[in-house]
Amino acid sequence: MENNIVEEFNAYRSKMNDAILQDNNKIIKRIFNLDTNAFSEGALPKKTKELIGLGNSMVLRCDDCVRYHLEACYKLDVSKEEVVEALSVSLLIGGTIVIPHLRRAYEYWDALENASK
Repeated sequence: MENNIVEEFNAYRSKMNDAILQDNNKIIKRIFNLDTNAFSEGALPKKTKELIGLGNSMVLRCDDCVRYHLEACYKLDVSKEEVVEALSVSLLIGGTIVIPHLRRAYEYWDALENASK
């Protein structure tokens, strides 16, 4: 069951991104491109950028963004300990309103780990 949340999220995200990009809107395409380029290797390694993205997403309370950055971190071999430490800083900065998103982040990380077993 847990693996389904990973598959469902990725399928939905891919389907809807395709639908959005099909409209060929210049502004939307540029934002998507900026996002891709912002998280590429640079003065900061991708791992650091993804952890920053994860932290910002937690504080902004964007579950889709949290899932996206968790998966990117997982694919970059970020350890659970590193993720938990980043999430703990987000909780500190964001306050207790972030706790529900923290729960969902833990659930999604577990699903990522279970999907690779």
